[in-house]
Amino acid sequence: MPDQGVLARTAPLYERVRATVPPVEWPVFAEDIDAILTLKRQRNAVILAHNYQTPEIFHCVADIVGDSLALARQAMTVEAETIVLAGVQFMAETAKLLNPGSTVLIPDTGAGCSLADSITAEDVRLMRARYPGAPVVAYVNTSAAVKAESDICCTSGNARRVVESLGVPRVIMLPDEYLARNVAAETDVEIIAWAGHCEVHERFTAADIAALREAHPGVVVLAHPECPPDVVAASDLAGSTAEMAGYIDRHAPPRVVLLTECSMSDNLALQHPDVSFVRPCNLCPHMKRITLGNIRQALEEMRYEVHVDAAVAARARRAVERMLTV
Repeated sequence: MPDQGVLARTAPLYERVRATVPPVEWPVFAEDIDAILTLKRQRNAVILAHNYQTPEIFHCVADIVGDSLALARQAMTVEAETIVLAGVQFMAETAKLLNPGSTVLIPDTGAGCSLADSITAEDVRLMRARYPGAPVVAYVNTSAAVKAESDICCTSGNARRVVESLGVPRVIMLPDEYLARNVAAETDVEIIAWAGHCEVHERFTAADIAALREAHPGVVVLAHPECPPDVVAASDLAGSTAEMAGYIDRHAPPRVVLLTECSMSDNLALQHPDVSFVRPCNLCPHMKRITLGNIRQALEEMRYEVHVDAAVAARARRAVERMLTV
C-alpha cells in the first residue's frame, strides 16, 4: 500500500506532472521524491537538471533547470555544500570546475555523451599542430581534459557570438561537426571542424521535416543546431534548448515540433497546455540513465563524487570562464 503521508506531502508536486505521469505510477515516484526532498535539506544540497531530464525530475525535485549555458552560469553561484547534477558527465565536470568548493555528484557514472567521447586532449593538440595560430573553440559537450587544451568554450546558444568575439579570420571548432557547419553558414569566420556528432540529433533528416509538414500543415519546426545543416535549413528556427523554450514562451504556436531529445517536449508541454507538441523525437540513452532512484541513492550514499585533476581544472576553468564573459 502506498504511504498516505508521502502521497499527501507530494500531492502538490503531482499536480505539476499529472498530464504526463499516470496515477498508477505516481506512488513509486512519490516515495523517491519525498526522500530526495528530505535528503536535500539534510545534505544542504541542490539539484541542477538539464532540459532533457524527465518531468518527474525536472518539475518535482530539481532546484535549477536549464540548458548547458544556464547550468554553467548557475553552478558558479550555488552556495550549497553539495550539487547533484541531473545530466551527463561533462556537465558535472563543468559544475565542479566552476564551483570547486562544493561536492559535485553524478548519480550514474555511465551518463556520458557521444560528442564528448568523440575527441581527446591529444586530438586537440594535433589540430593545433595542423593549424598553427588558429584558436580552439571547444563546445561545452567535452571533457575537462579537452577544455583544458582549448582557448574558450561555447554552447549551442552562444557559439556564433563566441567565434566572432575572438576577432580572428579562422578558428578550430570542436567536436560537433554540424554545429560548426551551422555556425559557419552564419559568419564570415572560417571554421575548421571536427567530425563528432550527437547520436540524438544526427538522426533527424530534412525528409523528416517534409513529412511532418505534410502530415501537420502549419506546424512550426524548431531544430537544435547539433542537427545536420539541411535539417537546420528546412526548420523555422534553429536554437539551443533555451532558445526553443523562449520561442514557445513568446509565440505559443498552436502546433510545434522540437527536433531534439524527447523530454524537452514533455517538460514544455506541461508548461504550455494550449500548445500541441508533435512528437517525433530521439531519446538520449545517457540522459535517461539519470532517475529518481539513483538521485536518491546519490544523496543517501554521497555517490558518485566528481573529481578533476587540479592542473587540468585550472586550465579548463579559464576556457569556461572566458566563455561566460562573452
